[in-house]
Amino acid sequence: MTITKMREDIDALKKEVDAKMVAIQGENRRPDGEERAWANKKLDIIHDLEDNIKFQERMDRTDERLNAPIVEPTRPDLGTHAIPREQQESKDRFMTFGEQLTAVVKAENRTGPIDPRLRIVETRATGLSEGVASDGGFLVQSDFAAGIIKNVWDEGAVARYVNAIAIGPGKNGMKFNGVDETSRVNGSRAGGTQMYWEAEAGTKTASKPKFRQIDLSLKKLIGLCYTTDELLDDANALEAEITDSFRKEMNFKLSDAFINGTGAGQPLGILNATSLITVAKEAGQSATTINYDNVTKMWSRQFADSWPNAVWFINQDCIPQLQKLAVPVGTGGTAVYQPPGGASMGPYSTLFGRPVVPIEQAQTLGTKGDIYLTDFGSGYKCIDKGGIKQDVSIHVRFIYDESVFRFVYRIDGQPVLAKAITPYKGSNTLGHFVCLATRA
Repeated sequence: MTITKMREDIDALKKEVDAKMVAIQGENRRPDGEERAWANKKLDIIHDLEDNIKFQERMDRTDERLNAPIVEPTRPDLGTHAIPREQQESKDRFMTFGEQLTAVVKAENRTGPIDPRLRIVETRATGLSEGVASDGGFLVQSDFAAGIIKNVWDEGAVARYVNAIAIGPGKNGMKFNGVDETSRVNGSRAGGTQMYWEAEAGTKTASKPKFRQIDLSLKKLIGLCYTTDELLDDANALEAEITDSFRKEMNFKLSDAFINGTGAGQPLGILNATSLITVAKEAGQSATTINYDNVTKMWSRQFADSWPNAVWFINQDCIPQLQKLAVPVGTGGTAVYQPPGGASMGPYSTLFGRPVVPIEQAQTLGTKGDIYLTDFGSGYKCIDKGGIKQDVSIHVRFIYDESVFRFVYRIDGQPVLAKAITPYKGSNTLGHFVCLATRA
């Protein structure tokens, strides 16, 4: 299927959903469960098509890059005539990531003069305001760094649901003003803002919101990649190997940080956040089980506004238990966990109409953290530096004829809420992130 056809299918599906929602709004009501399930299936198909478009576009870019002619480095003309800015910047850039990696190796090995394009990339990337890091190295050319980072955030099991804000040169962190809200009862919303109907209060009482600061400071994620001397001789193969291995490891570590991070030298993960809601097990429930009451109560504890964007994350050990979930109906029952394809029409299984994504970073079955209901889009703040710093050593694995590339990526994040919220009406707290307590 071509990209054009997939985009046409997306447009058709979106119009179909929009038309249905307009019709429902015209009836002055909210969509019922069956209508929401129907719309979620359409949206899952759209999401799957969008992923396929991104994959095809990446394949096309890879073909263009691999088929591009190799251009030898061109040094700036120091003559008397001026070169247009666009033409000069084109000459100052590496054509491929593999070409830049090879230049870094030569600079480290002192096998010749340092390619001037390495210093030009460094200068332009830092804007002359942050300087070269004390641990040395060269910055990955901005377009190559953007490609690596984009792939990680597009393909990461958890990262794809997190919105990262890139901060500029000279900055090592960011502070956000968050509303200090722990309750939705009168006098507590937005940390203290209150309004009255005229008949409710003869004397007006002043009120104001209360804020708290979310302070994020960049943490270092450091990756090492070993390459053979033979691989260093082939720029295209070197690029493919480095990019693939680094992206996979970075995907794993970011997912682990967003789920299990301690907040000390790494982002704060939801498992260790004070705002995580833990749903108790049922009375007499066996140790390694998940039942329908568990997931129903988890669903009821997440903000209703988060449901359209909610994602379940599970350990794969949970799948046999989820396959058994059903609502009893007489002597039979109705399945609530829908497997991928078929009934759910999407790449993932669904539960309450939302995708169920298996990840290695979830705890094993029966342990707190084996199943999560999350809304990272609304409930998690994240910043990153955007660029990646790289350097190389021939000494670490010298006797094995291997060189070691090191990549440094700076990032931080944490949930936006300090604690779960007490609703205006109701007895249970609500939040963006919910898990199931240990069943022991």
